Amino acid sequence: MSSPSRRLPHVDALKVLAAQVIVLHHLVSYGPLARAAHEALPWLAGALHQYGRMAVQVFLVVGGYLSARGLSPRGKALQAAVPALLWRRYLRLTLPFLAALALTLGACGLIASSWPELVPADISLGQLLAHALLLHDVLGYEALTVGAWYVAIDLQLFALLVGLLWLARRGWRHPGRLVVGPLLVAVAALASAFVFNRQPELDAFAPYFFVSYGLGALVHWLGLWRHRGTGLVLLALAMGAALLLDWRDRLALALTTALWLAWAQQRHAEGRPLLPTAWAALLAAGSTPSYALFLLHFPVLLLTNALLAQLPGATPAIGLLLLLATWLLANCLAVPFHRWVEAPAARLDPLAWLPRLRTA
Repeated sequence: MSSPSRRLPHVDALKVLAAQVIVLHHLVSYGPLARAAHEALPWLAGALHQYGRMAVQVFLVVGGYLSARGLSPRGKALQAAVPALLWRRYLRLTLPFLAALALTLGACGLIASSWPELVPADISLGQLLAHALLLHDVLGYEALTVGAWYVAIDLQLFALLVGLLWLARRGWRHPGRLVVGPLLVAVAALASAFVFNRQPELDAFAPYFFVSYGLGALVHWLGLWRHRGTGLVLLALAMGAALLLDWRDRLALALTTALWLAWAQQRHAEGRPLLPTAWAALLAAGSTPSYALFLLHFPVLLLTNALLAQLPGATPAIGLLLLLATWLLANCLAVPFHRWVEAPAARLDPLAWLPRLRTA
């Protein structure tokens, strides 16, 4: 893990918060544990069930911010080879996802007799292949685990961002090309906000979500511009107009996240820490396995739900205690999963697998 001094505490804070809210949202949405939570804490469980899924917007904004920071740190045209970038991203996302999917299917096999309503009736080879290619929603297959749609959308969004930056590199041959990439991303984000994001039938495709991802990318690039404040005001006004045209809670949350991220980024650039060093180190420790937690908590949830279903005379209080144990166990297991599965996948060199990608 990177040392805290090299981390971005404001990004770590958003990742930790979003990951925990999404996990809690799933805990209060599936099976006997969810019923116990709604009986014991109806207001809190109801709020998490109804609004918790919106935390994905935070992940989308952060994802766009980190991708722009990695692909075009100074706002310049893309320099790396596109096939290598896409292959590396695919491996980094898919290998941990498939490992977690295998654990989920194994848990389904264990609980099939006690909790059949969440166990897939039939799993075809085509469905498994579609998951491996992250095309299950596009091809109309039922997802085999929660969050599978997000993994697929993440790859699509990254590919769209890479494509726009590649277009800036290939299509313009004048000094202004240094800003063409961010301008293309801004246009795509506006098209998403005013057109694609208002059509729910497109939610299996990147343009529907690109407004959130693009906001994160633009926050990074605006931080490099001397007229940063003016750019943020224009961005906020454009998103405000999109909200006036068609109010969407998820877009309002994405805009709020992006503006907070811009403020926190500026403080970080000025050397004014948001948190004490100890807190920053704690956030870094929680942020590192956030993707692992996102992938791994559902098989844990399946097993603990099956356990609660087998307990005779279980009260809501017992269910709530088991829910807390599920949350703690998922967080603990995410650490070795990140270390032994996710981190090795991120270190794989795609050029060693596909030598032809060596040419830029």
